[in-house]
Amino acid sequence: MTDVQLIPTPRELNWSPPAPGYESLDAETTIEARPGTAGVARWLRFTLGAATGFPLADGRDTDNRIVLAIDPELAPEGYRLVVDGSARRIEGGSAAGVFWGAQTFRQLLGPDAYRRAPVRPGRDWELPMVTIEDAPRFRWRGLMLDVSRHFMPKDGVLRHLDLLAAHKLNVFHFHLTDDQGWRVHIKRYPKLTEVGSWRARTKFGHRASPLWEEKPHGGFYTQDDIREIVAYAAERHISVVPEIDIPGHSQAAIAAYPELGNTDVIDTTSLTVWDNWGVSKNVLAPTDNTLRFYEGVFEELLELFPADAAPFSGFVHIGGDECAKDQWKQSPTAQARIKELGLADEDELQSWFIRHFDNWLSARGRRLIGWDEILEGGLADGAAVSSWRGYQGGITAARAGHDVVMCPEQQVYLDHRQHTGEDEPVPIGYVRTLEDVYRFEPVPPQLTAAEARHVLGTQANVWTEVMEDHARVDYQTYPRLAAFAEVAWSVLPAPAERDFADFEHRMAAHYARLDALGVAYRPPAGPLPWQKRPGVLGRPIEGAPPNV
Repeated sequence: MTDVQLIPTPRELNWSPPAPGYESLDAETTIEARPGTAGVARWLRFTLGAATGFPLADGRDTDNRIVLAIDPELAPEGYRLVVDGSARRIEGGSAAGVFWGAQTFRQLLGPDAYRRAPVRPGRDWELPMVTIEDAPRFRWRGLMLDVSRHFMPKDGVLRHLDLLAAHKLNVFHFHLTDDQGWRVHIKRYPKLTEVGSWRARTKFGHRASPLWEEKPHGGFYTQDDIREIVAYAAERHISVVPEIDIPGHSQAAIAAYPELGNTDVIDTTSLTVWDNWGVSKNVLAPTDNTLRFYEGVFEELLELFPADAAPFSGFVHIGGDECAKDQWKQSPTAQARIKELGLADEDELQSWFIRHFDNWLSARGRRLIGWDEILEGGLADGAAVSSWRGYQGGITAARAGHDVVMCPEQQVYLDHRQHTGEDEPVPIGYVRTLEDVYRFEPVPPQLTAAEARHVLGTQANVWTEVMEDHARVDYQTYPRLAAFAEVAWSVLPAPAERDFADFEHRMAAHYARLDALGVAYRPPAGPLPWQKRPGVLGRPIEGAPPNV
């Protein structure tokens, strides 16, 4: 090996001697954790110790050691990694920077460093003699995982946090509620999980598919599960941002507590947790009772997701998207509320609903974030926007002085198909190949430099309507998340000038890492036989060419 195949690519890498050279990690190697790095040392000792079988004990008086240290002159998440024949050094501007440097150190050791036990006990581990200086381009480097449509047990969530950390992603957007399931236990409202966490059956494929999985589906996280997930993420310098959907995407909550719905329009007691996909017309009623109910939900949620767990932990996502207005138009209660508040229409009624929780969260030191529909009607100064309907929401938010996370569905919705081939399993939406994701640019060119500073970063979204198990989530997410991670972390040229051939070359090594981690990614040559879903209908984009 005469090159170093890292993903994401670092800002600067040089061989410590001018020509390639190597040294070894062995059973005598120790770790010196200087002030502020004990957590990183614990992670490094656990992961590398498992893969190598080495004790990696505490040690200070030998060159055969790994020194972890904080250098405040580096950027907060920046790091410097030096392997030059003396003590190896991983220095960061903060503990997070040291942690990201440790992730790079693991990559340098090769794919077997990602295994949970030694595959060749007693071997020495070759370590390239390099100096790397690196720091992320964006502060918010995220993945949204929808666990409402298909529940993912806690162990699966912890596994994905490890995968995010391996790719230097630092925000986990946890989509916990929707029409098809409520996934977090709220003690004062036990029916949210007793009733709302499971559905009697599930549509298999797109909603036009005639196929059903005729068995109950469900699950939820206890409050201790949530605490564990948040703590596990924080140890990996990942912020967990919970999402509780309001006022749309709420049929599971209404099925549990029918008084939350528009009872003067429909018999909400007949509703069940939705077993189909799409946008349910059953939305929350704009009543004081609904406001008090969700204030109670958020009060418990804020205790489970402490604001100081990680840099973006103060954010709470409230959805705010795709709220059908049909029932409000028919509801005397909703129409009376519109008149009482002096609002123009149902769109302004939704804005009133969102602004209530914007103010409520702000009063408690939190920041509201929601999908770009929440821009319609005005927001408090501290609120932020997830721009999903293309770039325009992000442009509007930034120009209005709001922070924005760019996650346009046309670019980084990883539930969308990866190829035009007929073998793609349950093909959904736009074709977005690995190269397409690699050429995604999060900052809209229409923004001025001052406006662009409101782009906190970027996020890929994984919606799980047609992902029935962890292997399907893996297939849709990887390898494209590796390309996304490089876009979020590295300083790259303009999209058309990016060296995709070089990225593919580095992916050859990265596929071996994913293999060692047990990730069921989409192979470059296409799906394996067991990854296909013949005969299961997907969802073409209306009006798009046949291949999408």
